[in-house]
Amino acid sequence: MDKLDGGMLIALNAEKLNKNESKLDDLINSNIGYPDGIGAVLALRRKGLKAVKIPGAEFWLDIITRYVESKSFYFIGSTTPVIEQTITKLKLEFPNIKINGYRNGFFEEGDETKLIGNLIASRPDIVFVAMGSPRQELLMSELMEEHPALYMGLGGSFDVYVGLKKRAPKLYQKLGLEWFYRLVKEPTRISRQTSLLKFLIKIIFGKI
Repeated sequence: MDKLDGGMLIALNAEKLNKNESKLDDLINSNIGYPDGIGAVLALRRKGLKAVKIPGAEFWLDIITRYVESKSFYFIGSTTPVIEQTITKLKLEFPNIKINGYRNGFFEEGDETKLIGNLIASRPDIVFVAMGSPRQELLMSELMEEHPALYMGLGGSFDVYVGLKKRAPKLYQKLGLEWFYRLVKEPTRISRQTSLLKFLIKIIFGKI
């Protein structure tokens, strides 16, 4: 990513690809999707493409590392304590980072209008939004119409960054079983992982 352009970077996983929501599909097709789940990787390989998993929890930090000296950033998402911890840690890890603003991911009436005003006034080059899908994609689409920039959806990456949530051990990641590790740690994710199983079945039977 030597050249930074506007648009949206959208993490693709089985749950997202299996939603069958036309608006979300349109956003994926008109922007840049990257495989952030084993289901998306297998689907791309099924189509003859060389695909590897690109973990969003690492990718956004790679972007900051690459552009910390030349671009400005804005951060949206998670709870107030988590976003504040995220900003504090970023300033320690990247002393030269230019943060044009940040806020939590919980909106009340009028908050979105204020956010748009802040973006227009501060003009960040890159905006990270960690709110979960498809909420973050829909919000990024609205924001991008008012302030063109590079937007990236991060899900729970801020929580991972400050240590509130743990990624799977490297072995699980290497074997493509990070989803299983997260399911064991968070049994309430069972309904979400059902999407992965349905997606894998489609791949096996050649329906994708």
